[in-house]
Amino acid sequence: MIEIDLNTQHFFSDGLYAKQMSLPTAHFAESHIHKYSHLSILAKGRVIVDADGIETEYTAPACIDIKAGVKHKITAYEDVVWYCIHATNETNLDAIDNVLIKEI
Repeated sequence: MIEIDLNTQHFFSDGLYAKQMSLPTAHFAESHIHKYSHLSILAKGRVIVDADGIETEYTAPACIDIKAGVKHKITAYEDVVWYCIHATNETNLDAIDNVLIKEI
């Protein structure tokens, strides 16, 4: 697997966490499963989201409901700006994935 810089940024506000990523065309965000449902915002670009084998295409702007326990993968068909929005009080970046992600 080739690691790329997603220009990840982190934002926090009273029980909310937003993770911003920039995903270049033809790249993907690794499949993973969250412990809790959350919203994702596609702010720029076009993606295919594979959720437990069901592929859905989205074009920005779009708000996407990612359900808990669903293995999902995001593939960029254009340069993408993507936000994951989570309800959590965790602000330690070294611990936050352990709180939110069930498995990769």
